[in-house]
Amino acid sequence: MEDLICRIEGRAGRITFNRPAALNALNAPMCAALDDALRGWATDPAVDLVIIDAAGDRAFCAGGDVAAIYRQAKAGNTAEGQAFWHREYRMNLRIASYPKPIVSLMQGFTMGGGVGVGCHASHRIVGETAQIAMPECLIGLVPDVGGTFLLARSPGRLGEYLGTTGNRMGPADAIFAGFADHFVPMSDWSELILALSDGDINHLGRFLKTPPEGELHTLLPQIDAHFGGETYADILRSLRRDSSDFATRTQETLARMSPLSASVTVEMLHRLGDTPYMDQALALEYRFTFRAQEESDLLEGIRAALIDKDRRPKWRHARAEDVSGLDVSRLLMPLGAKEWTAEDPE
Repeated sequence: MEDLICRIEGRAGRITFNRPAALNALNAPMCAALDDALRGWATDPAVDLVIIDAAGDRAFCAGGDVAAIYRQAKAGNTAEGQAFWHREYRMNLRIASYPKPIVSLMQGFTMGGGVGVGCHASHRIVGETAQIAMPECLIGLVPDVGGTFLLARSPGRLGEYLGTTGNRMGPADAIFAGFADHFVPMSDWSELILALSDGDINHLGRFLKTPPEGELHTLLPQIDAHFGGETYADILRSLRRDSSDFATRTQETLARMSPLSASVTVEMLHRLGDTPYMDQALALEYRFTFRAQEESDLLEGIRAALIDKDRRPKWRHARAEDVSGLDVSRLLMPLGAKEWTAEDPE
């Protein structure tokens, strides 16, 4: 059974994630196949638009296959992970800048690598079960696959909040935060796909509905009040001075995150500013991921969450206050000749 199914139906290029038992986790062969299909269809006169969906009810794509990266790194092979991220980021940029409409249909878990595919499309559709998140700090990584680009453009300080807490967004919240565009009930998806197969993106308009109510727009004043600090430690200090339910819940969530990853995440968003460029974000993310296997909490985070599953990671820093500016800067230093580039290999 193919993990990723690529084909042409009518005037539409069709890509379907097909690893439902693994929550459609994105591995290296799937990434390569997806990227190759997009490259071919970009200039194919038989394809007018692209549709990306997923098999199963539980997930569009719950993330990248980081367990495989862990096993390779533990065997002494960090180059494989670096190569995977390099190509994955090129694919993310290709989606974001594609010359033809791309429609993504996102249900269930859409996280990490799934965000990198579904949330950079030109027409991003969420169903009622959508749970979109960037929970990388939980495993010692940072929001990548262009996630910092999306987070930096979110309203107010929502980017710092979502990037450090990894909190999940339902349909309305994903649209509010800028991770999706429209809500279409999943019962209408088959009809929508059939309509789009004639290559006319304008069919999409008649399927759009109002999503169930979200909560982020009501939380934004509290988020802005606490997540505007210069550093992650500043954010935590602000939350500790507040006895509200929001502040208490948020501190409990952040207590599970890698202090180093959360600190770097805040710094990355501040560097990108309010008007980021996608390639700029990806290059900054790659500086971290290139070094992550040896110099961050990544392997320990994967071990605790996915390998031993003891949920008791031993982070490099016990507290955010222990993370120095040098610790953060070191992970984001330029890579010289190994800097990420969007150029395709010959």
